[in-house]
Amino acid sequence: MNFSEPNAPLPPEWPAPPEPTPAPSALLADLRVAWHWWDLFLFGIFAVVSSVVLAVLVAQAASAIFHVPFRAMQDGSTLKSGVLIVAQTLWSALAIAYLYAVVRFRTREPFWRSIGWRSFPGGIYPLLYLSGGGVLAFGIDIAGSLVSKNVELPIEKLFANRLSVLLLMGLGVLVAPLVEETIFRGFLYPVIARQFGVPVGILITGILFGLLHAAQLWGGWGQIGLLVCVGIVLTWVRARTGTVAASYLVHLGYNGLLFLFLVLETSGLRHFPPHP
Repeated sequence: MNFSEPNAPLPPEWPAPPEPTPAPSALLADLRVAWHWWDLFLFGIFAVVSSVVLAVLVAQAASAIFHVPFRAMQDGSTLKSGVLIVAQTLWSALAIAYLYAVVRFRTREPFWRSIGWRSFPGGIYPLLYLSGGGVLAFGIDIAGSLVSKNVELPIEKLFANRLSVLLLMGLGVLVAPLVEETIFRGFLYPVIARQFGVPVGILITGILFGLLHAAQLWGGWGQIGLLVCVGIVLTWVRARTGTVAASYLVHLGYNGLLFLFLVLETSGLRHFPPHP
């Protein structure tokens, strides 16, 4: 016997609950690092003090080894260029050691992975990142030729002869991309982006990257602005891919093509323009 009423309205269906919105930490897992603003502040102090101390120590050592008065190395000599490049190389190693100590103190996770060096798809991707760096260098080189420059830039004194350029090429290709990407995109960016959001984090990190090179480009404000743009692009690549390895390859391609331009412009590092 059926007691149901065939014409009775069906009870309304309850609306399905909305899909839960992922927490920001889940969306940006690569920003969940173990260090904080205080660690960035201490690193800034370390960077300034250690770079000055190392430069003085290397200059004093060069003065004693080559029997050149310390004051004589204040001009644009090859010895001064070598001192600056050696000091920068030693500082780079010291900076990585400092970051390693900080990261290992904060977490027991592997150092390189903790600081953002994560894997990414292989295949053609590494070549694409390197090529992207070359395209970036080409664009910046064109833009740089359009920017007026009324004074000789300090960094131009390092391109006075073959030996200085070879040392600078070694630093710019083998050392600088690795160290700068680890510092800016691996150590600084996650803390800044976690606090202010990814877009602001990309902008601030790019500005800091450009200001790092301000002393080398002092007087060339347009060139400093272009390097800020380079820093923003590199940080965007880091944010977009979630790994420092990608921005490193872009940086490597960028520096590599710029040095290739230099080799071509100097006929194989044989002819350098005179400096005042």
